[in-house]
Amino acid sequence: MNQQEYPPIVQVDSFSHNIIMKYNSESAQEQLDRLEEDADIQQEAQRLADIKLGTSPNTLAIERNPFTLQKGTGGHRANATTLRLLDEIGGVEGIQNFTDAFYQLAFVDSHIDQFLRDHDDPHGARFASWIAEKFGDPTEPWTSERQSRQVFPFHSHGHRLETPHDRSSAHFAAWHSPKRSADDFGEHFKLDDARVWMRLHFAALRQVGGFERSPAFCDYYTKFIGHFVSIYESTATKFARESARWSENPQNMKDYIAKGRRMSDVIDASYATALGSLPEHEAMDSSWPYPPT
Repeated sequence: MNQQEYPPIVQVDSFSHNIIMKYNSESAQEQLDRLEEDADIQQEAQRLADIKLGTSPNTLAIERNPFTLQKGTGGHRANATTLRLLDEIGGVEGIQNFTDAFYQLAFVDSHIDQFLRDHDDPHGARFASWIAEKFGDPTEPWTSERQSRQVFPFHSHGHRLETPHDRSSAHFAAWHSPKRSADDFGEHFKLDDARVWMRLHFAALRQVGGFERSPAFCDYYTKFIGHFVSIYESTATKFARESARWSENPQNMKDYIAKGRRMSDVIDASYATALGSLPEHEAMDSSWPYPPT
């Protein structure tokens, strides 16, 4: 069978941006369904649809309190605090400083790089625009970029897929990256994947001086990542604070590089083993980063 005869795994409806599965494992199907049901992803899709239909004004809901999100209440919302924090870190340009730095670290980490099919994609710019919009950037850079983003086919392990048009399709493409082994192809993110990702992400934020420039942004952003990582791996939230602390000690990065950029204390560790590495109050805390009910 030549490449032109490969059956498509997904078909993308360019109007509704719903992904319709044509072929894949039950595990990936279930995880994709979970992504599509996420309140934040639904908000992002609806915002793009509203702009195309001209049915929604470009306004922000302003709230007074930081990170008051409760599970099941409709997803993260920008407020006066997040707008101030966005300004403190330097806006979308300041955020892209560390998202670009993060991808430079990710590209040379074989565990994370397996999920990144093409280094030439504007990963850092897209990630930065999504963060900035979530924090309340009134220009809505993430929604604006998706309006003009083109989708192209690619082949992986004998199947035809399409390049991402939003967050759910981006993670679906990552699960089916041609860099992944045949055994792992189609498997969604696990706890060790999320922990390595978070450690490198916060290390990049520290590398570009983010923790010094705006400690308040970084404190809130740790909660922000703790919330959003849960849609990809529900047990990962507890480890966001540890991941942010990991790069405080420069020796951790030196040891990581000396070991061939492999986090041997994280990769393949069981949940019980991982939990045992946390301070007791973090391991036992089932409410963070959400406020008390």
